[in-house]
Amino acid sequence: MSSTPPQPPRPQLHLRRFSWRRIKGLWRKEMLQIVRDPSSIAIAFVLPIILLLLQGYAVSLDAKNVPIALVVEEPSAVSARFTAGFQASPYFQPVRAANIQEAESLLMHGLVDGIVWLKSDFDRKLLSGREAPISVIINGVDANTARIIEGYVQGAWQRWLEDEAADSGRELSLPVQVEERVWFNPQVRSRNFLVPGLIAVIMTLIGALLTALVVAREWERGTMEALMVTPVTVLEILLGKLVPYFILGMGGMTLSVAMAVFLFEVPLRGSLWVLGGAASLFLLAALGMGLLISTLARNQFVAGQIAILATFLPAFIMSGFIFNIGSMPDVVQVITHAIAARYFVSILQSSFLAGDIWSVIWPNFLALIIMIMFFWGLVAKKTKKRLD
Repeated sequence: MSSTPPQPPRPQLHLRRFSWRRIKGLWRKEMLQIVRDPSSIAIAFVLPIILLLLQGYAVSLDAKNVPIALVVEEPSAVSARFTAGFQASPYFQPVRAANIQEAESLLMHGLVDGIVWLKSDFDRKLLSGREAPISVIINGVDANTARIIEGYVQGAWQRWLEDEAADSGRELSLPVQVEERVWFNPQVRSRNFLVPGLIAVIMTLIGALLTALVVAREWERGTMEALMVTPVTVLEILLGKLVPYFILGMGGMTLSVAMAVFLFEVPLRGSLWVLGGAASLFLLAALGMGLLISTLARNQFVAGQIAILATFLPAFIMSGFIFNIGSMPDVVQVITHAIAARYFVSILQSSFLAGDIWSVIWPNFLALIIMIMFFWGLVAKKTKKRLD
């Protein structure tokens, strides 16, 4: 009767458990690294100040002091009252031209952006009750500015008609009376529209660069390899990277909002809690994008270039920050749904100018949550405790 020799005991496999002690150690390591390396602080606090000051003051859709040529072939009291509206307007910088040929020369050489031409029979036709046309020639190279100038000239003409009717004691007779009411931005300041969108673009760049450059730097210096041989899990590594840079990014967001309200005087009509929640969701998505870039690139220069091309430029062009998404081609409109900044821009503009409009906020909140799940899911899949 044979007996089998006793088998040696199999080694017990102990699963690594989540450890708050290791997490705290990783957080302490990241905070020390942030303090010792000022580039992260510069990205979070200096970069938004520079970009907000440069673009907040430089980028404007308001046309003021527009140079425009005034041609009055036969000066009179009526034509003087009409041209006085251009002289007193903050939107125009009128230049007198002796004749239409001189005015066209000024327009051709780019010295003026438009021409208002009162012909020699203007007074005669006006006093006889016939139509007295006013010729307006506008430089259409910049289509947006051309439309703005056209609107300004029509406004000056409308005010002149009202004044003439009031002086003559008669009622202005027009087929259509327009009563304008501007909601959400009654001053019609383009800065109120641009600065909230600019915050989204800046936070996109900050969130992506904070993790993309810092983690790629760790791969270059070899500290990431040293971290990989420790008992920490992938989840702990991700949380260790997330929390310190999330706090840093929210500090940059707080600074940006304070500059928008107190420096640029943009009204904030929504709740700070809603704004903070939206910023938290968006920053989580942006940090996920940066961490994914650094995981794939592992080189500071490459990670920085990819972060700018993949996050900053799409956010600047296709988020609705400046260009209306509804005016874009259908294919581009579909692509904009893959850009996280699109949803954050919509929330910011609503919170600053209109208030907490939940029909706008909830769909964009949901879209940002989907973005977070997508990017952090890819990061978790691509982050392995291997050095290959």
